[in-house]
Amino acid sequence: MHDLAVVVPSMNDGGWLNALLPTIDAARGEISFEVVIADVESRDETREVAGRYDFTRVVPVINAGFAHANNVAAATTDARYVLYLNADTEIVDGTLADLVRAMDDRPGVGLASVRQLTADGRIYPTMRRFATPGRRLAEALGSERFAPHYGQRILDLELYGREMACDWTTGAFMFVRREALQSAGQLDERFFFTAEEQDLCLRIHQAGWEVRHLTQLTIVHHAGKRGIDARFAQQSAFAEMQLATKHFGPLRRRAFQAALALNHGMRLGSPSRARRHAARGALEATLGRRGSPFRDPPPTATPPGQTARARAGEPA
Repeated sequence: MHDLAVVVPSMNDGGWLNALLPTIDAARGEISFEVVIADVESRDETREVAGRYDFTRVVPVINAGFAHANNVAAATTDARYVLYLNADTEIVDGTLADLVRAMDDRPGVGLASVRQLTADGRIYPTMRRFATPGRRLAEALGSERFAPHYGQRILDLELYGREMACDWTTGAFMFVRREALQSAGQLDERFFFTAEEQDLCLRIHQAGWEVRHLTQLTIVHHAGKRGIDARFAQQSAFAEMQLATKHFGPLRRRAFQAALALNHGMRLGSPSRARRHAARGALEATLGRRGSPFRDPPPTATPPGQTARARAGEPA
């Protein structure tokens, strides 16, 4: 049994893997580990790059979403910990062995995040509070500028230099204890892309585990490389409503929908044509007039730890 399995989805991300894998090699430390590349129908050099390292293997998967790719790859390993890692990242400080030891010393922590930097060296706020109608309304009204403690993102960047508990963390780096996955269930494949990490963290909390931000490791995440992308704005809104449908009752779900609609509706007046176009798609997805702009994932069995009501898409 390995100490750690690093799961990295790649859909034509060979260039990013070429930068990431050497940093994993340099930051491995004294642990038993492997890197599992979930190759999502890539037509680039993904397999060639992966083949340069003896600790890396490739698992082919169909294009059925981010959660599906991670689940398929994770199911091929029995490691004590699973790290879900984006291809467009690099480890810049600390070792994976440091993180394994930190988790071993914290048996109540089911999932951990670490410090993330942007490509220009700024701290990227990855700790989040769970979505609520009130928080979504506050964000629509500009809370991130005027009252950041009311929104979902934890924007006090000084906090990222210390260890602390949080509700959930962004999916570019999620270090998960095997027992937590077994009790909470794998990533929900109904979320094609985005919101699956918040859902997983919520279920980990519900299963009695903690989610924490740790400081033993620092990565660079080359986020935002797509710029303004109308498809991803629409997908994000669609996934947020999926999350609300799964976890909220009818009244709370309607309140969340109204707050999210206001959030996107206020952006229809942007001077940027691209932003207006993205906001329009996101608003229509929020109101149920559009679905996912990507291919729908295939039906799957309910992951362990989920209820029959959740399987049916009803609030848990």
